[in-house]
Amino acid sequence: MQNFEQFLLDNLPTSKSIHPTYESALQNMLEAGGKRFRPALLLGVVKAYNPLMLESARHAALAVEFLHTYSLIHDDLPAMDDSPLRRGKPTLHVSFDEVTAILVGDALNTYSFEVLANAPFSDETRVKLIRELASNGGLNGMVLGQAIDCYFENKPLAVEDIKTLHTNKTAKLIAASLKMGALIVGRDDAADKLYDFGIKLGLLFQIQDDILDVTQSSQEAGKLTNNDEDKNSFVTILGLEEATNEANILADELNNEMCNFDESLQRELSPLLTKYINRHKEQ
Repeated sequence: MQNFEQFLLDNLPTSKSIHPTYESALQNMLEAGGKRFRPALLLGVVKAYNPLMLESARHAALAVEFLHTYSLIHDDLPAMDDSPLRRGKPTLHVSFDEVTAILVGDALNTYSFEVLANAPFSDETRVKLIRELASNGGLNGMVLGQAIDCYFENKPLAVEDIKTLHTNKTAKLIAASLKMGALIVGRDDAADKLYDFGIKLGLLFQIQDDILDVTQSSQEAGKLTNNDEDKNSFVTILGLEEATNEANILADELNNEMCNFDESLQRELSPLLTKYINRHKEQ
């Protein structure tokens, strides 16, 4: 992933204008780092099946990271989570102002599709990738999840409804990242299986985040923690013990499914996935 990090820094969004801070604001939260989990999933699938396509695939991974970063910037806004910290740095609306944060989020959202449209793939592959990112990151994916999350704040949901919320808000973009990797290398036969695996992985990721929210300090997490009391988090609704049990069940399912991956996919994804699948157990 070191290569991807350098690729990202070499391809930060640029915009030369009379605006004194717009370009630096565009780059601020990308330069702040992050797990780069979604790009790593996409690139892991590509490396497993066709390492020669890695250089081209970094463009798609970049698009995914741009879209993900936009969602974090908007998620942190005063109208939503009103969070002062992200990736260990002040959030954009704190470093700059709310208007700048909204517009940078808008810009990164649309720019992610421009990056995909210009990526060095066939037209057919580009259309497939744009469709995948848009359908999972848009109105019936990540945005829907955020809408449900915000609307039902202070209104406890049933566990199944919380799973629906977080399937949309978190899991679909993780699942799309895996599927996009398969589409890039022409492994359409594996794409849906990887997507379904990614939905489970995304749900586990969210349960773990909810657990870490109550077990880590803001400094350890790099973002505001103990801030989910009004939210429909798994810990808020189920309690820490039951949420941990849910995480353990999902982790076991994912570990078993991972054992059924073909050898090349296991080789590339297992080190990354094992680290994340079991991260809640390290607390």
